Amino acid sequence: MVENINDWIKAGQIAAEVREASKEWVKPGVKLLDLANQIESKIIQLGGLPAFPVNLSLNEVAAHYTPRPNDDIVLKDQVLKIDIGVHVKGAIGDTAYTVDLSGKYGKLVEASEKALENAIKIVKIGVTLGEMGKVIEDTIKSYGFQPVCNLSGHGLDLYDVHTAPSIPNYDTGDKTKLEKGQIIAIEPFATDGVGKIKDSSNAMIFCEMLKNKPIRDMNARKLLREIEDFSELPFASRWLVTDKIPVNKVLFGLRNLVVNQNIKDYPPLVEVNKGMVTQAEHTLLIDDEVKVLTELKK
Repeated sequence: MVENINDWIKAGQIAAEVREASKEWVKPGVKLLDLANQIESKIIQLGGLPAFPVNLSLNEVAAHYTPRPNDDIVLKDQVLKIDIGVHVKGAIGDTAYTVDLSGKYGKLVEASEKALENAIKIVKIGVTLGEMGKVIEDTIKSYGFQPVCNLSGHGLDLYDVHTAPSIPNYDTGDKTKLEKGQIIAIEPFATDGVGKIKDSSNAMIFCEMLKNKPIRDMNARKLLREIEDFSELPFASRWLVTDKIPVNKVLFGLRNLVVNQNIKDYPPLVEVNKGMVTQAEHTLLIDDEVKVLTELKK
């Protein structure tokens, strides 16, 4: 049985509550930075901490966009993916949904949502990863779209957002079976592009790698001490900006830390043909009776 199960349940429920609350905040005219701050503040208000910076990825950006410290993007007619992570003492709830502010991509939004729903229906102890991928792929293709094949769902562990197993979004034929006690995030991405993503540039999400690796730059060393507070979970550059450490010093210090391999950067992931992308996600506990931890309890 999973240790600290109550922490996992609490993290999942906070993530669910924040997801549902955020649906009221997504509207034209809202600044992306304000939305991020509101979501992350709500997580803390409900008794959790962000497991990673909230991802607010627009249009062809599939994932890993979080607002920059001085981000001036305003919502208008975009397709917005909102990926929310919450942790309670390291136990993580991970959930995502898509809002189509343009009114043009309802079927694409439905494709990822239905793929998630259908995958959850077959989840049980002993189901294979390939079987799950096939259901996701078949569902998305039935809408006339493509799954994003080089993005996947994932396992979750204490203070670890991405661990084994990798949950494919297409039929890989993988015979690996789900086991009792695993916690997984199923995360279909659908696109009207070719179904592949690539790294872009200007990462604003980072994660600590080698905390003891020496770095000469004094400013970077100060940042590294701040970064240790994030317990090796992903963090945003904007979280480091203070009256004492302005934006330019944060960005310069982070670049030095990446080059020195103290931290790893996670640039935004874009569809290779600039196809529109949608996403849906839930966190599940694999047990005799599978529990969707990020399903809002009524």
